[in-house]
Amino acid sequence: MAQLWGGRFTGETDRLAYQFNASINFDKRLFHQDIEGSIAHVTMLAKQGILTEDEKESIIQGLQGILGDVDHGRLEIDEVCEDIHSFVETHLIERIGEAGKKLHTGRSRNDQVALDMRLYTRQQVQETDALLKELLGVILAVMEENVETYMPGFTHLQKAQPITLAHHYGAYFEMFRRDRQRMEDIYKRMNYCPLGAGALAGTTYPLDREYTASLMGFAGATQNSMDSVSDRDYLIEFLSALSTIMMHLSRFSEEIIIWNSNEYQFVEIDDAYSTGSSIMPQKKNPDIAELVRGKTGRVYGALMSLLTTMKGIPLAYNKDIQEDKEVAFDAMDTVKHCLVLFTGMLRTMKFKKERMAASAMNGFTNATDAADYLVGKGVPFRDAHAIIGRLVLYCIEKETSIDKLSLEELKEISDKFEADIYEAVSLETCVAKRLTIGGPGPEAMKEVIQQYKVYLNN
Repeated sequence: MAQLWGGRFTGETDRLAYQFNASINFDKRLFHQDIEGSIAHVTMLAKQGILTEDEKESIIQGLQGILGDVDHGRLEIDEVCEDIHSFVETHLIERIGEAGKKLHTGRSRNDQVALDMRLYTRQQVQETDALLKELLGVILAVMEENVETYMPGFTHLQKAQPITLAHHYGAYFEMFRRDRQRMEDIYKRMNYCPLGAGALAGTTYPLDREYTASLMGFAGATQNSMDSVSDRDYLIEFLSALSTIMMHLSRFSEEIIIWNSNEYQFVEIDDAYSTGSSIMPQKKNPDIAELVRGKTGRVYGALMSLLTTMKGIPLAYNKDIQEDKEVAFDAMDTVKHCLVLFTGMLRTMKFKKERMAASAMNGFTNATDAADYLVGKGVPFRDAHAIIGRLVLYCIEKETSIDKLSLEELKEISDKFEADIYEAVSLETCVAKRLTIGGPGPEAMKEVIQQYKVYLNN
């Protein structure tokens, strides 16, 4: 097939070089965006008197016909054409004749692909945001049901202080809410239209770039034609945000994997999100959580790949930039798949609440509250800290917990202990006393949950 740029050349491109240069095998997913941009472009050209109304209508009908035929399987996007732009234009000319040759008036493939990629990425930002919102809804539902489900909080993977499951999940609500804020921020900054920038220096045709931008829902036209065709900052920002989402999913997955272990037994993962062993019949493996954790590196790799590709590119467009698509498409697909599966896993997961509460008590998570109890009895904090340290050591030797000791045993450690110590170190009391916003206390949690509900309903 003759190339749309072939007039300058007398010899044929080497077949291997042609295939190496072609992008149709991956940029064909920009098909809808390419048609959308072309329809907006010719609409503007007719408005400006560059095309006649008849030419505009003929081109738009031809484009819509190609769109319908591809969507319904009557036309296949094959790899004979070099890229998706050439595919669309070639078939348009075949269908409507001379008018089709005017489609490319006032634009270059450089601003065309810049537009297509922005349109596609903008859609991906919206779809990712919707999946994050769905995940937040599941997290919030768990929080509402578990304001008084006690469990150990950890530092250094060591049991530290008692918290609730609602409080623990709330930390992830905050993470994924920030991820949504990044989606909003990226959308606003990228939502400017590069079409009309030409190859790099604009065009002599009297284009109305603001009109073209408005037809496709952009906030306006980009302000520098060289930057318009060579900018991939928005894509790097999106891949960075996707990497952060995956980091959050991976952290959460790691905890679920730990909680699912025989040693913890905090959760039961639904069969739909687990697999067994080919040799060990007792196994129920948290494969989805493990795969989400594993695919995080894949998304990180896409970010590093694009950063590395872009780092040495002079203005304006260079063919290197074509390398933005494959890694970006893979990362976008990976994150969306992970969000869907992780949300399903979280929605169906069951919690072993008694096991979680027992773990909190057996791990001396109430030791800080026991020290605070002694401070309330007039013991200096440093002395109280040492007393409780001896008390914990005594419990470890006896293989028991603070709340299981008799009052006589407690008084042997310190005569400041009274009968009210048992209430002071109960999980309910330890948690309930933490009343400040951001803490695990039930009243504080209920207030935060209400704020989260308002946020998700907006």
